[in-house]
Amino acid sequence: MAISANRLELLQIADAVAREKSIDRTIVIAAMEDAIQKAARSRYGTETEVRAEINSKTGDIRLQRLLQVVETVENISTEISLVDARARNPEATLGDFIAEPLPPLDFGRIAAQSAKQVIVQKVREAERDRQYEEFKDRVGEVVNGVVKRAEYGNVIIDLGRGEGIVRRDELIPREIFRTGDRIRAYIYDVRREQRGPQIFLSRTHPQFMAKLFSQEVPEIYDGVIEIKSVARDPGSRAKIAVISKDSSIDPVGACVGMRGSRVQAVVGELQGEKIDIIPWNEDPATFIVNALQPAEVAKVVLDEDAERIEVVVPDEQLSLAIGRRGQNVRLASQLTGWAIDIMTENEESERRQKEFQERSELFMNALNVDEMVGQLLATEGFASVEEVAYVELDEISEIEGFDDETAEEIQARARDYLEELEAKLDQERLDLGVADELKTIDGLTTAMLVSLGKDGIKTIEDLAGCAADDLVGWTERKDGEVKKYDGALSGSDMSRAEAENIVMAARLAAGWITEEELAAQMADEADAEVEEEADETGLVEETAESVFKA
Repeated sequence: MAISANRLELLQIADAVAREKSIDRTIVIAAMEDAIQKAARSRYGTETEVRAEINSKTGDIRLQRLLQVVETVENISTEISLVDARARNPEATLGDFIAEPLPPLDFGRIAAQSAKQVIVQKVREAERDRQYEEFKDRVGEVVNGVVKRAEYGNVIIDLGRGEGIVRRDELIPREIFRTGDRIRAYIYDVRREQRGPQIFLSRTHPQFMAKLFSQEVPEIYDGVIEIKSVARDPGSRAKIAVISKDSSIDPVGACVGMRGSRVQAVVGELQGEKIDIIPWNEDPATFIVNALQPAEVAKVVLDEDAERIEVVVPDEQLSLAIGRRGQNVRLASQLTGWAIDIMTENEESERRQKEFQERSELFMNALNVDEMVGQLLATEGFASVEEVAYVELDEISEIEGFDDETAEEIQARARDYLEELEAKLDQERLDLGVADELKTIDGLTTAMLVSLGKDGIKTIEDLAGCAADDLVGWTERKDGEVKKYDGALSGSDMSRAEAENIVMAARLAAGWITEEELAAQMADEADAEVEEEADETGLVEETAESVFKA
């Protein structure tokens, strides 16, 4: 026991514990002082304020009792009168504390056991704090360890100066570790918990594979090649997108290595996981085409607002593009961050024919014309009645088989149809209770007002309280999948910038902001854009200058 040991043994024990637990020696000595104080209070009374000091050089133990200076003493164990205090220290005042030496104690068995528990607890807390401080800044690193034990599918890893855990769902499927096996894993989280710091490790995390490539490929470690994104189906297949900052270095070839030596080293660590190395490209269409390899792509159609892309592939390439159980397209979507819809050339042709038929029928019903006229208008690229009603007359009269008189008649019918539709929509707006004042907001059509009314937005205040997302919708990314949520006006072609302008106009009309505040805000945004453009221009000029110098 440290408490009953002589002075030399006391310091030797403190040094031994500090070395074994990898903590500061002063922490161990402080824990011993706390233990001695606790044992002394049990001897002199729990209300007594006892202080213990251990000389870190000699091992001498000094006990003191602190007494508070008061006018009238009510408890002699904790208080001392002002007169007695000034007899010991002439400068003592009310409220001060006077230290009174106490004789050395001969601790009994119970007191010694209690002191031992205090030391053990303090040392354990210090060890936990040391582990947390050491590993909290190592999140994102790959560490090596030895399997200590496996329980309930989880693997406990000895990291030398700490202990980590690889949970069952963070292990690559079908891999088994036994006690004593060496293991590499990725630190993805470190938490301070009641039972001590918890170091969570993973072998399925996408960044684990990225770190392995960084260890195997010197160009990645040096920053010449950058890993842009990683997508994994652990134990089965993965895709990694890379780009080279040096045009003379092929990023894919550097990652593959001589005869595949570099990529095979990573594959071996990941239990045979097949890895597709994809060249990254800032053009989304090109990048997505690369990501769908080995499938060939015939055509792509992007919807940038929804971060969605339609990919058309030859019929015989469909199964290859989708992959087994959708694996290839799923990994490509995770890698690029875009939702990918795959269709064959036949399916795309059928869809185009269906859209053509729908537009033809729209013109036939709205303009009261025969099938041939409806098809001619659809063939010329007209997509709506509005386009027909307000386009230049020449664009209609120049259609083969049409003359000026026919074009005027078609436009007149289109405008009559739109007027009737507007009247119906306005009546529907009134039935929904949408206020007339909303019609004064620029950018809102009657059809939009009906949509707003159906979504419960019926007054200027309702619209002023909206965000742009409430009008045009928003997208969220979860587990590599992009999910789109509709807003009140998702059916229209309104952009996010237009939605923001409409909301600001509503707040202005509702009196939530003033013209001056709106103008100041717009000026700040304009200044921010100018600064951003200036920064980009400066970067380009600096780059160009360095190139010319080289």
